[in-house]
Amino acid sequence: MKRVIIFFYIFTVIVFPGFSSFALVQENAFERARHTMVTEQIERRGITDARLLEALRTVPREEFVPENLREWAYADTPLPIGYGQTISQPYIVALMTEKLALQGGEKVLEVGTGSGYQAAILHALGCTVYTVEIIKRLAQLAEGKLKTLGYTVTVRWGDGYFGWEEYAPFDAIIVTCSVDHIPPPLLAQLKVGGRMVLPVGPPWSIQSLWLVKKTEEGIATEDLGAVQFVPLTRNVREE
Repeated sequence: MKRVIIFFYIFTVIVFPGFSSFALVQENAFERARHTMVTEQIERRGITDARLLEALRTVPREEFVPENLREWAYADTPLPIGYGQTISQPYIVALMTEKLALQGGEKVLEVGTGSGYQAAILHALGCTVYTVEIIKRLAQLAEGKLKTLGYTVTVRWGDGYFGWEEYAPFDAIIVTCSVDHIPPPLLAQLKVGGRMVLPVGPPWSIQSLWLVKKTEEGIATEDLGAVQFVPLTRNVREE
């Protein structure tokens, strides 16, 4: 068996000299695209958090998009990931994350796991991450991908509208699907002094990205601008 393996390796290198280096070339191309994305799409739009910029340079976004869209992983646009869902535009991921003002060590809840990219960014920032996905198959795929890549994230299949009371309170909450109001369970599970970022507005239309700060007196909100997200459906699905 050992001779067969050695022969196959020699045959591959001699007959297909480019085969063994193709993966490395592709990996280097993605790394360059990642750095270009940060420089041209993120920093130029005013994102300055050094730790966040480094996380964006490190997390392999191409691993969180469908195989047939990997070459577009670092394009300045959201991409479909199947099941009627999308992975957000890189800048929007950066903006929402920066507004959470994370220092590392926070406990963060994400509503809308999607492919797992946002959760990976949060983990790279040193957070303990809990994420809820309403589509079972997406939750399974994201959990497997995150584990394979070495990101320790706790994933649950369910209705994120209700948050995750078992692990509350949270230092920060990020909602990656639109709602027409701030879900009361999420607000209740946010620590005093904590921050929540979420798109608020009608489904399948233009929404406003809100930063919500919880204080002893109540909440303060800030409109961060217009966005468009797929809606929080409340319909727990197998696929």
